[in-house]
Amino acid sequence: MSTHINQLIAGGENESVDFKFEISDSRKIARTLVAFSNTGGGKLLVGVKDNGRIAGVRSDEEYYMIEAAAGMYCRPEVPFRVTPWDIEGKTVLEVTIPKSKTIPHYAKDENGKWLAYIRIKDQNLLANSIQLKVWRRGKRKIGTFVKYSDNEKLLLNYLRENRSITFSGFRKIGNLSKKRAEIILVNLITLNVIEMVVTEKETSYVLKKETPAPEIQ
Repeated sequence: MSTHINQLIAGGENESVDFKFEISDSRKIARTLVAFSNTGGGKLLVGVKDNGRIAGVRSDEEYYMIEAAAGMYCRPEVPFRVTPWDIEGKTVLEVTIPKSKTIPHYAKDENGKWLAYIRIKDQNLLANSIQLKVWRRGKRKIGTFVKYSDNEKLLLNYLRENRSITFSGFRKIGNLSKKRAEIILVNLITLNVIEMVVTEKETSYVLKKETPAPEIQ
């Protein structure tokens, strides 16, 4: 019965799996719950060290810390399911967090501020303002209409000749205000013309591979 958990551990931490030796701070674990919810869902294995060694949970308090994280420090509350596994005489909690239908979820930090996170590889990263606007746009019942001005043409033609561009790079080549650059990027992301690529070091924008950008003269 433990083969399932052993396979997850063997795969290491990634975009959908996170290890926690123990849970001592509900606020910190809330970030992981929110990041999984806002991305593609995932599994949190409690009682497993970062190197994959099984330590086991120390007490029932671990479950209540997760419950507090999901209910008190996540907004809206993050649903989850816990499955206990007995492995080598030690208990590992498999916490399953589904991809949310009410994105975005926010986690409350030490200063009482609510922040949204996304899961990138094995890290929980802050969602930037453009991602937040894309999520809000997705909730609108009306569609997105885009008039391809010189700025849109400039961006798309640039991305045909170059692999990617950063937000500051786009502002620079277009001589754009922050607000105008954000509106253009949010519109094109919403229309699946471009996509955002997030890493720990930077966020960039590329043409969406499966949806060719319209030809612009």
